[in-house]
Amino acid sequence: MKKITRKGFTLIELIVVIAIIGVLAAILVPSMLGYVRKSKITSANSAANSFMKAINSALVEIDDEYDMGSEITEIERVNRDDQVVKIVPSSVETAVGKDRMWKKITNFMNKSKKAKFKAICDSGACKAIAICIDNTYTGTCPSGVVNIDNYQNFKNNYNSALTLALARAS
Repeated sequence: MKKITRKGFTLIELIVVIAIIGVLAAILVPSMLGYVRKSKITSANSAANSFMKAINSALVEIDDEYDMGSEITEIERVNRDDQVVKIVPSSVETAVGKDRMWKKITNFMNKSKKAKFKAICDSGACKAIAICIDNTYTGTCPSGVVNIDNYQNFKNNYNSALTLALARAS
């Protein structure tokens, strides 16, 4: 008679492997979520830096064309669905046009279509900027205001982050 040998895993061996995988997942998932959050905050700060450069380039162009770039004190985009920005003072906004400024910024920064932002300018240069991406992550330039520990305080609130960034810039 032939003896039949069966190859395979027993039920107990399978349960042990599944338990080990469950323990590893319970340990790794929270730490991986922290890395994702930190990455998004870093990305928002990097985007704010790029925005600042785009706004500075747009201010130079406005100054060349209208000789008004040095008069701008604030540039803000309140709603990410609008294709316009608010410029302070209003006399410059009227002369330059909100949509023209927006086009100049988007010429230098393609990601600008996805964010709300507010920039403080002085003497034709952007001093500080805060942006809000996807209503969750806020980034600033100068960076370091928003971090993994306090990002919830600035969720969808770029004005308070801008105040701190401006203090850092001074």
